[in-house]
Amino acid sequence: MQSAPERRTVLIAERDPSVRELQEHFLGRAGFAVEFAGDGLDALERARLLRPAVVITEILIPKLDGLALCRRLGEDPDTRHIPVLVFSILAAAPRAAEAGAKAYLRKPLVESLFVATVQQLIEPPIDILETQ
Repeated sequence: MQSAPERRTVLIAERDPSVRELQEHFLGRAGFAVEFAGDGLDALERARLLRPAVVITEILIPKLDGLALCRRLGEDPDTRHIPVLVFSILAAAPRAAEAGAKAYLRKPLVESLFVATVQQLIEPPIDILETQ
């Protein structure tokens, strides 16, 4: 008997319950397990424990903002390999990149773009040169 493939976990730091509900629905439908953190410090601690495939963070979250969370994850040898997607209402792509985010999306949530971005962070496209 074959067991079901393990679902990759996505950790999300988002304070808006409506956005959280949609993120969980879209990512769950795409085959991901979703965990939420209530604030930036909680997200940092949970990332160290869970070792998620991706961390998604809003910038405007309590206790430790999303950009500081991104920097702290990048400084920690246990979490620096985890790609971070900054998903925010703020126009802050340059600041997200400076903080070490691997991707930035501006709200509102668009399912196809959101899910595709998460998938690309986990499974980057194969470089054609590497396959030859």
